[in-house]
Amino acid sequence: MVITNNTTLPEPAELDAQELNLSSAALRAGAFHLGKQCETANNEFMLCRQELDDPRACLGEGRAVTGCAMEFFRKVKKSCHEEFMQYATCLDKSSGTMAFSHCRKTQGVFDKCMKDTFDWDRPSYGYFSRAKVIQSAREAPKKQEPVSYPDATPGLPEDYPKPPAKYGSRFQWLE
Repeated sequence: MVITNNTTLPEPAELDAQELNLSSAALRAGAFHLGKQCETANNEFMLCRQELDDPRACLGEGRAVTGCAMEFFRKVKKSCHEEFMQYATCLDKSSGTMAFSHCRKTQGVFDKCMKDTFDWDRPSYGYFSRAKVIQSAREAPKKQEPVSYPDATPGLPEDYPKPPAKYGSRFQWLE
């Protein structure tokens, strides 16, 4: 997005939102359940960003995503804090890439707590990469008609003389 003198930026009060103050290990530990629980808010935000191509127009949707994530982690902290922290610590300390494969036991304990407490299943493998049709309450943006320009150079008349090339053809091997 190009910013010019005519671009209006949002006021600082509009940009003020509570942020998730979590480590990358904690975000990674809760990512699958968070993605499933906040799927509608995330989809609305991503549709807005993709369709409007202007981040300023999607501030409300962004706040909804942050609010959903805050609510999700509050619920996890209230009910499954110990299991969640064990899983996040395992991800953080078991490998330099925070690989899930080293922490399947603690993941199972955390998933069981989420299932028993909230009746939330971990999404199946490949759930987030499946193609989905999103039903949105927002109107689809109006599609711009492609601009059609008339041909600026009219063609030569058929009887126009066509002398041979002055210095020969560049396609000498075809002659």
